[in-house]
Amino acid sequence: MKILVIGGTKFFGIPMVNALLSKGHDVTIATRGKAADPFGDKVRRIFLERTEKESVRAALAGVHYDVVIDKIAYCSNDIKYVMDVIDCGLYIYMSSTAIYDPKHINTVEEDFDGMGGELIWCNRRDFTYEKVKRQAEYALWQRYPDRRWVAVRYPFVIGKDDYTKRLLFYVEHTMKSIPMHIDNVDCQMGFIRSEEAGEFMAFLADQDVTGAFNGASYGTISLREIIAYVEKRTGARAVIDASGDEAPYNGAPEYSICTDKAKALGYEFSRLEDWIYELLDYYMEKI
Repeated sequence: MKILVIGGTKFFGIPMVNALLSKGHDVTIATRGKAADPFGDKVRRIFLERTEKESVRAALAGVHYDVVIDKIAYCSNDIKYVMDVIDCGLYIYMSSTAIYDPKHINTVEEDFDGMGGELIWCNRRDFTYEKVKRQAEYALWQRYPDRRWVAVRYPFVIGKDDYTKRLLFYVEHTMKSIPMHIDNVDCQMGFIRSEEAGEFMAFLADQDVTGAFNGASYGTISLREIIAYVEKRTGARAVIDASGDEAPYNGAPEYSICTDKAKALGYEFSRLEDWIYELLDYYMEKI
């Protein structure tokens, strides 16, 4: 199939594109052209400014793709700029479990009502991350109900290549006994491994589906468990104090993400416990 990937040059976009290529798809990546990618002559390239309407129109109008995977859309205008001009059989949008209000144990796709909120055409800086991501989905549900689209909802994506360094924050602060303020240390939370985040989106490109799909590793873990593991392995002692550095996962409630819909399609996510400690070991070795 002829597939356009908007974004895809870093983090879990790389295993996503590699998975598409391994299946024999004809892949084009659309970026600003300011960052190198590892794909060489295996992909085609087009260039656009994702947040500029006329740049998107100039790059995409009049071109057909079987599938478009939009990894970097944030807000309703981002959705509109592509959907109003692109000719494609399936549009896959990387959403987020941040749209659930709130997340909770066994969060399912139906917990977000895409028809139940007011659609506001907005830019990514107009509201908080959670609000603009909700607006992006409102745009799909309310403006484009007659189009084939999929919204993929992930919790925190982590891996060795995680440029956000959010999980690394807890490892480094613990090992160096740097005070940190954590407001949810005992909350069980869900994660997804970066490689799987990319591979699942590539998997969906070959499926005859539409609507929302959660993605997450099976199981949960608390920050206290993560910190305790680092303490045990290193002999360090974490300093948790209200006056410390603000921790990046603060505000996240206790939750787990149900992936039964993905399983029904034949996709099995890994178990969190099978890889999270290896990742923590990797981070500890780097500090």
